[in-house]
Amino acid sequence: MKSWSRSRTKKVLCRLLGDRAGGVMMEYVILAVLIAAAVVVAVAMFGKTLVGMFDVAAKGATADHSGAKSAQTATRTEQTTKSQQAKQYHDGMHK
Repeated sequence: MKSWSRSRTKKVLCRLLGDRAGGVMMEYVILAVLIAAAVVVAVAMFGKTLVGMFDVAAKGATADHSGAKSAQTATRTEQTTKSQQAKQYHDGMHK
């Protein structure tokens, strides 16, 4: 078996990737961290709303229409409350 340092595969990979393979890897790491941060922020902001929407959909699919209506009303009430709190916080920060 040939040594890795003299193998044809290594030469082809080095030619394709260039000698900056470490830099390319670092770019992928940074990109992965940014994507993970965006997912965490999205889940934190929209998590309860999504759970409420799936609850409404699940109850509607099982023909529990009164339960779906009450879950939808609760979700909308919570969204309105959170929206008003966010608006008050925003207005308080810009005075």
